[in-house]
Amino acid sequence: MAVIIAAVLTVVVGALGVLALVLDRRAPRPAGERDNNLNKHLVTTGLLWVVFTALALLGAVAMNPFPTVASTEAAFSDHAFRLMTYMGAPIFGLVMAALVYSLLTWRSKSQPTEDGPPIQGTGAIPVIWLVLTTALAVVVMIYPGLTGLAEMRRDQTHEMVVKVTGQRWAWSAEYPDGFTSAELVLPVNRRVKFDITAPDGDVLHSFWVPAFRTKIDAVPGMTTVAYITPTRVGDGKDDAGYRVQCAELCGLAHSAMAMNVRVVEQAEYDQWVAAKGKK
Repeated sequence: MAVIIAAVLTVVVGALGVLALVLDRRAPRPAGERDNNLNKHLVTTGLLWVVFTALALLGAVAMNPFPTVASTEAAFSDHAFRLMTYMGAPIFGLVMAALVYSLLTWRSKSQPTEDGPPIQGTGAIPVIWLVLTTALAVVVMIYPGLTGLAEMRRDQTHEMVVKVTGQRWAWSAEYPDGFTSAELVLPVNRRVKFDITAPDGDVLHSFWVPAFRTKIDAVPGMTTVAYITPTRVGDGKDDAGYRVQCAELCGLAHSAMAMNVRVVEQAEYDQWVAAKGKK
């Protein structure tokens, strides 16, 4: 679906570009201004645009730069990232086509001794380009931007609450059963509410689990909230995506401020809680 959107976007951008050029060529020109090679330049640049857009889309489809997907929030976040990558492919292709063709066609054969003449945009091209890029920015802000944030925050139901405290330079997790752990252990497929904080007088930290994607600040003296539903069993000892990592530069041992995360089946979680409760 996202690739289809990108293809449609390419056609729309191309159609608007052709319209802009037609309107621009119909605009009055200073006496003697001519460019007999304009059509050749436009056709060549257009072909390069198609090639670079296709390569960008193929690369976007083939790439997998993400950590393990281990929560419902992670799946939504990755979808939004890929969608924006597909939407950006035609823009990337257009910029690369113009850049490469300009370098190959108008490359100076010798060291220039002075700056070239200034160029001022006139006619329909700058106007349509401004309208088009503004519209694209607004679309991205609305979807997946505002709609995505609303979707991720809509479900505030939860089955358990874990209080996570970040302080220089360690994390701790307090469970509703009355014990505190230096390891975050969660049952799979159960929605968890995280109450995240930092002690008064500490510094700002940021709660982030790569496999969950969700990131939120741990602010001294305040409690911030995140809702996460783990969907995949895993252990930070085997997969670095399963860890609480501070994502806010917080001082000397910032890079080492991590806590192991384990997502386990419900039976194993119950055993772990029972063992912790006996200590």
